[in-house]
Amino acid sequence: MATLTRSVTDALTLVDQELSSVVARLSSESEQQLEELAEILASAQRVFVVGAGRSGLALRMTAMRLMHLGLTVHVVGDVTAPAIRAGDVLLTASGSGTTGGIVRAAQSAVNAGARVAAITTAATSPLAALATTLVVVPAAGKLDRSATASAQYSGGLFEQLVVIIGDSVFHALWQRADASADELWTRHANLE
Repeated sequence: MATLTRSVTDALTLVDQELSSVVARLSSESEQQLEELAEILASAQRVFVVGAGRSGLALRMTAMRLMHLGLTVHVVGDVTAPAIRAGDVLLTASGSGTTGGIVRAAQSAVNAGARVAAITTAATSPLAALATTLVVVPAAGKLDRSATASAQYSGGLFEQLVVIIGDSVFHALWQRADASADELWTRHANLE
C-alpha cells in the first residue's frame, strides 16, 4: 500500500483549486449553456433525472432542490416515475456521454417527444448528440488518468461539478422566482 503523502487539508486545498479553476472556465466559456439549462428546466412540464453511480447521486440532489422550487420532478428508475412525454425534460449527467443506460434513456425521451439536457465532459458523445441543451464541463472523465486533467480519482471533479452546477441553477431559479426560503421549506420532506 502506498504511503499517504498528503494531508487531508492539502487534499482539500487541491479539490478547492480544481473546482475554482473549472468554475471560472464555465463562467467565462459556458454562460449561455448554463442559462439554457436553467431555462429548459424552468419551462418543463415535468423534469426527470437520470445518471449512473456518483453522477446519478449528484443529480438526485438537484432533483430535490428543483422539487423545493415547486417543479414536478421524478427520478428515473423509481417505481413511481411515470412515462416521459412531450413537454418534459430529461436531465442527464454522464462524464463520458457513453454510459449505455443513460444514452438509452435519452433516446427514449427523444422518441417520446421530450427534451434532453445533458451535463458531460464529452461534446461529441452519443449523449451530447441527443441533447437539446448541453453543458460541457472541462473536467477529467473517469477513465482519464492523467494528472494534467485532474489530480482527483476517477471523475471526482466532474461529479463535484454536477452538484455545483445543479445548486447554481437552483439558486438562480430560486432568486428569479422571488420566493422566500420559508416558502420553499413547506415542500421539504416531513417524513424523515
